[in-house]
Amino acid sequence: MKNRNLTFYLLTLVAMSLLSCKNEGEYHSITDKIEAKQKPYHGNLSSEELLADTDLITVKEGEFTFLIPERKGQIKSYACIECHSKPLEQMSNSSFDGKRAHWDIKINHASIETMDCATCHNPKNMNNLNSLTGKDIDFNLSYKLCAQCHSSQFEDWKGGAHGKKVAGWAPPRASMTCVNCHNPHNPSFDKRWPVQFNTQKVIERQEGLDGAEEH
Repeated sequence: MKNRNLTFYLLTLVAMSLLSCKNEGEYHSITDKIEAKQKPYHGNLSSEELLADTDLITVKEGEFTFLIPERKGQIKSYACIECHSKPLEQMSNSSFDGKRAHWDIKINHASIETMDCATCHNPKNMNNLNSLTGKDIDFNLSYKLCAQCHSSQFEDWKGGAHGKKVAGWAPPRASMTCVNCHNPHNPSFDKRWPVQFNTQKVIERQEGLDGAEEH
């Protein structure tokens, strides 16, 4: 009896194998078919066309290499030293050639005891940002400045879980930086009321269902 069961089992396996090859053509299993079918899809999927008109730079953070928008070319008054040609004490004086800039900016990021302009901007080298240890940070890499305090958000961002993509999830990956979504002087998003629940649509939908049931 055991030999008969074993023989039947082996014959069944052979028959299933033959049927699988016959039904699937060149595929020996459904797994083989799935893997073969998905290769051209993933191979042809690309965001390069959508990124063609965007100025991007390549950055590498840990194990991740991806693209981010170039920033300095988007700053209207860059390079900063074109205007910041004298010490800030002189330039902040209202009598300095009658020119005043930036003084209307209010910092709503942290308390004045924690942060002021010089926390992020280097008064001795205005063309660069300023790390907490006094090292220069390029404006294009401003996310490094944010990462000093917002470390958990930075870890999520560099892994792709935080922030928006420039052109979707298709490779090559291009991610917005902190300042593309947040105003660095006032980073919190304004509160908004939730979208109003459309009770009229619910009533119309229910009436349509009731009418369908009657028929």
